[in-house]
Amino acid sequence: MKRKPAVATFAVTAALALGLSACGGTSTDSPKESAGAGGGSAAPAQAEFNAAMSKVFNPSTKKGGTLKFVNSGDWDSLDPADTYYGYSWNFMRLYGRALTVFKAAPGAEGATVAPDLAKDLGKPSADFKTWTYTLREGLKYEDGTPITSKDVAYAVARAFDKETFPNGPTYLNEMLNWPKDYKGVYKSKDVDFSSAIETPDDSTIVFHLKQAYSGFDYITQMSPTMPVPKAKDTGAKYREHVISSGPYMFEKNEIGKGFALVRNPNWDAATDPNRPALPDRIEVQTNVNADDLDNRLLSGDIHVDVAGTGVQPAAMSKILPDPALKARADNPTLQRLWYTSVSPTVKPLDNIDCRKAVQYAADKTGYQAAYGGEFSGGAIATSLMPPSVPGAAKIDLYPSGADGKGDVAKAKEHLAACGQPNGFETNIAYRAERPKEKATAEALQESLARVGIKLTLKPYPQADYFSLYAGKPPFVVENKLGLAVNGWGSDYPDGYGFLQQMVDSRVIRETGGSSNVSVRIPDVDKMLDESLLEADAKKREPMWAAIDKRVMEEAVILPGVWAKSLLVRGKGVTNVFISDGQQMYDYVAMGVE
Repeated sequence: MKRKPAVATFAVTAALALGLSACGGTSTDSPKESAGAGGGSAAPAQAEFNAAMSKVFNPSTKKGGTLKFVNSGDWDSLDPADTYYGYSWNFMRLYGRALTVFKAAPGAEGATVAPDLAKDLGKPSADFKTWTYTLREGLKYEDGTPITSKDVAYAVARAFDKETFPNGPTYLNEMLNWPKDYKGVYKSKDVDFSSAIETPDDSTIVFHLKQAYSGFDYITQMSPTMPVPKAKDTGAKYREHVISSGPYMFEKNEIGKGFALVRNPNWDAATDPNRPALPDRIEVQTNVNADDLDNRLLSGDIHVDVAGTGVQPAAMSKILPDPALKARADNPTLQRLWYTSVSPTVKPLDNIDCRKAVQYAADKTGYQAAYGGEFSGGAIATSLMPPSVPGAAKIDLYPSGADGKGDVAKAKEHLAACGQPNGFETNIAYRAERPKEKATAEALQESLARVGIKLTLKPYPQADYFSLYAGKPPFVVENKLGLAVNGWGSDYPDGYGFLQQMVDSRVIRETGGSSNVSVRIPDVDKMLDESLLEADAKKREPMWAAIDKRVMEEAVILPGVWAKSLLVRGKGVTNVFISDGQQMYDYVAMGVE
């Protein structure tokens, strides 16, 4: 989710005291009086629809209270090496600090990168192949031990192991100049990896890239650069108690039920200009029914739906006609695509004409309705890149007709061409805890049946969806998951940040956890590599559109909608805003009255 990084540090305490004018202005609501140091607010903010879209709703510097989050499913993992949900990266900044961080600011400013553990943004060599960071002084873990550059290097090397940590991004695996056959700190124990990362002293870390990349500060804000003390590393079990480098640490963690965070006594605000750390306590419940979650959010029992993908249709039907409820809602447009992977490894979808039949037979209006319609679901997508991603172009290789309901005649034509004139049977996977994904699968089941394609629905748990099911190639083939309902939001607002982990075949792992589950096109891999060698942004942008088109030519992704969402501000929450970096409410800034 990034653009060219800007060198800036967000002085959050001072900005909040001024209504966050430093971040783009005061709230559009009737102003809530901001307190002075140690104060609160004299009057409640007057809410209005979209009040947190580009400015701060309910600014306050008041500390204290318990902020309550709820998740309709479970985390993939709390371990920085093993997580790839956007909400997890957003939330993780409360207990972990990376080398750099998205600024805690509303709107476009929230998509710029600031130093975090590092004193400054990275210092590149002239050829952009070597990047050096220097840590701030006085950094400590929750137990009081110092955080060093070696801990960051160890964390990155540890995250290399995608068998132990199947989830999480692979940018650093692919970009850095690792030793031949390197497999991570457990399987390549004591192997010198200084060809990729050097730590000449406890405050300096140097990254060596295989090829130039001018946007490396975007990569270092990702969770794998959050430090891990080697002495406290418990491998796959580290997820049960991550050692905090941020303002909060784990009080308890009950996998499958939830967890609680309390203040980290060894976090020093003087070393951290990015986090106001307002609540005293943060509680998270997991595996709560999605409709129940919405009802609790509306009633005031909880503050935040942590997944940040928007309320369900039942809640929407209550919110939109009710002025008081609608005034608590925000309707952002996201750099996100809701789509369905079409697997070329599952017969008969190994035949391109069978895949094209799926493209033409799909009723895109049904897809859109499953996500709540145009207002809160989004615009019907015809390719991968949302219009707001730099380089996006209009691509529509499989027109679905003027009414958006598909082209049945063209679908039948391609079924005949692939030797399946009467259709075929396959399975469609979706995340069990996500009603919108179930509705999508049902809509596709109905529309594809018109041409004889019979879909059987297969729900799988959100936490392991990619590591054990839809993202594990052998499971996909053995269980005939020809289709898998999916979604992707940009890691940073740039064509590479949107496309690479979604379409690069080299991120596919037989052991599971692949973010790309259906795109296996050598041309695309080569095009991605070539894009990194182009220094001129204006020349780079058309390269993203060419990649988008090449993927669509193979019909291995069925685009659904370019996403919008309807988010609800919990009662009593302060400092609420949506940033382009998080594309949901920014959890680091939030407080509670």
